[in-house]
Amino acid sequence: MAYANRRQMSSNRTASIIVVALLHIVLGYALVTGLAYNVIKNAASDLKTFDVTEPPPPPEEKPPPEKKPDTPPPPQVVAPPPLVRTNIIAPQIQTVSVAPPPVITPTARPAPPAPPAPPPPVKRESARAKGSLIGLFSSEDYPTSSLSANEQGTTAVQLTIGTDGRVSGCNITSSSGSSALDNATCNILKRRARFSPAMDSNGQPTSDTYSQRITWKVPAE
Repeated sequence: MAYANRRQMSSNRTASIIVVALLHIVLGYALVTGLAYNVIKNAASDLKTFDVTEPPPPPEEKPPPEKKPDTPPPPQVVAPPPLVRTNIIAPQIQTVSVAPPPVITPTARPAPPAPPAPPPPVKRESARAKGSLIGLFSSEDYPTSSLSANEQGTTAVQLTIGTDGRVSGCNITSSSGSSALDNATCNILKRRARFSPAMDSNGQPTSDTYSQRITWKVPAE
């Protein structure tokens, strides 16, 4: 029995708590909605409306009238007086015949004298090649084989001189009796001899021949 009473009391207590909570919720809602209504009402009362009117535009200023320059009136045009025709007698023209001037025929001028003929070319005498062979040979040029064999003698040669004055050919016209001495003679003359070239009748260099005799002697000890 006591257990049933206790259970009934707890259920009544729970119901009362629920009722109290619902009352709080209703009161809070009413309070919030009431305050919001008062705020909106006050704000609506404070809001004032008024009409905005635009100011009238300023009157347009008219430009001042343009001043026309004072121009004088154009001059009057006066027509010229009418032409009066008069009978003018034309003067008589007399023709006078004039004799034509005499025709002067130009006389032919004499032809200028012909230029003198150029003088004939001066023929020059041909010149032979000139040169000297002195000092071209020395004891050092003596062939060793000829010294050992005690060979000596005279070699006669005929040289061919070119247009540049150099020896272009050597011909043995008379032998010394030693081929070594003859060969040494031509070799030395080709290397060392220099001539003035020969000249023809027109003054141009030309080839020529030159003859010479070279004597070889064994140097004394």
